[in-house]
Amino acid sequence: MMIQYDIVIVGGGPAGLAAAVAAKESGCDSILILERDNELGGILNQCIHNGFGLHTFKEELTGPEYADRFIRQVTDLQIEYKLNTMVMDISPERVVTAMNRDDGMFLIEAKAVILAMGCRERPRGALNIPGYRPAGIFSAGTAQRLVNIEGYMPGKEVVILGSGDIGLIMARRMTLEGAKVKLVAELMPYSGGLKRNIVQCLDDFDIPLKLSHTVVDIEGKEHITAVTIAQVDENRRPIKGTEERYTCDCLLLSCGLIPENELSTSAGVELSRVTGGPVVNESLETNIKGVFACGNVLHVHDLVDYVSEEAKKAGQTAAKFVRGEIAENGGKVITLHAESGVRYTVPATLDPERMDDLLTVRFRVGDVYKDAFVSVYFDNERVQHKKKRIIAPGEMEQVILQKKQLASCPDLKTITLKIEAQ
Repeated sequence: MMIQYDIVIVGGGPAGLAAAVAAKESGCDSILILERDNELGGILNQCIHNGFGLHTFKEELTGPEYADRFIRQVTDLQIEYKLNTMVMDISPERVVTAMNRDDGMFLIEAKAVILAMGCRERPRGALNIPGYRPAGIFSAGTAQRLVNIEGYMPGKEVVILGSGDIGLIMARRMTLEGAKVKLVAELMPYSGGLKRNIVQCLDDFDIPLKLSHTVVDIEGKEHITAVTIAQVDENRRPIKGTEERYTCDCLLLSCGLIPENELSTSAGVELSRVTGGPVVNESLETNIKGVFACGNVLHVHDLVDYVSEEAKKAGQTAAKFVRGEIAENGGKVITLHAESGVRYTVPATLDPERMDDLLTVRFRVGDVYKDAFVSVYFDNERVQHKKKRIIAPGEMEQVILQKKQLASCPDLKTITLKIEAQ
């Protein structure tokens, strides 16, 4: 039997919850959230540190508190959801195949689908670290769950490879639980995390951060006993003679996040080679009509508040699509280009007739820039030129485009974002 819903949301984390609430408040009543875990909230449930909600709720919350705000809204609005439910496939016709213990395998015909599956950590196999495969090596997110939810300490002498935000936060968390974090090694010449996390999680606890370093050897067969790190050159190759050995019983890997897009691929969604997430337009719609994407499945965010903001837009536009209020593309599609230090833009294209009065374009840079300018060009004409003291890959940036400004450029074909020295 085929079940029918107006909107099916894949993922019950912060993006899925915010999208569902926004869609419901936009007048869409037939909504179903599908979540593979045994509770709503996603990764926020294990993020017991504070720093969430400053933009969304104007107060500082922990991850579970932030998730609870949205879970309560979902419950109060009587939005349907299924837990412990695995989505197996999404067809280009928006037929969702899912299964769980109670319902078995079932099909859902959706008028619109919102992809909100989040992201996963880059595994050790992608890092090419030589040595054995002993126990004691964890991804930072796995270690966070073990400590904060399961009540299990992965180790007492810790080395962390990678300075992503989860790795930085776990350096502090492990220290507070009595472990000795010997160092954080980062392959790149800059940290991949927020500046505030470097200060609060490393500097405040005298944990050294070694940039342009990586692990070159792991010792131990049954359980990890030591690691060797070395400095790397500009090509990220270890430099002989710079090796340092550290005894440890735990190695945490915080080497990047990857949008979870296997389902997107099966649906025929076009993915960006830079972000690993879907290519979307101004409505956060993918190349598959009626399929929208938001949150970390689209591109990896550094603040959950931005995830919620983006998901709200996805929920609103999906509701408009269901009601037939999103006009067919008028034939004028403007392409957004990322150049000169800008790695990508979200969205990748826009239709001026379908966009809101203001459109937020988010992007990340590929290097650290000091006293540089973020510039926006309409074709060859520079229309924005904003100076920033520092721009770093670990922090997402954004520019705002105005619909009325685009309307004054009827022949505009491309919008280009650049980082310029002057």
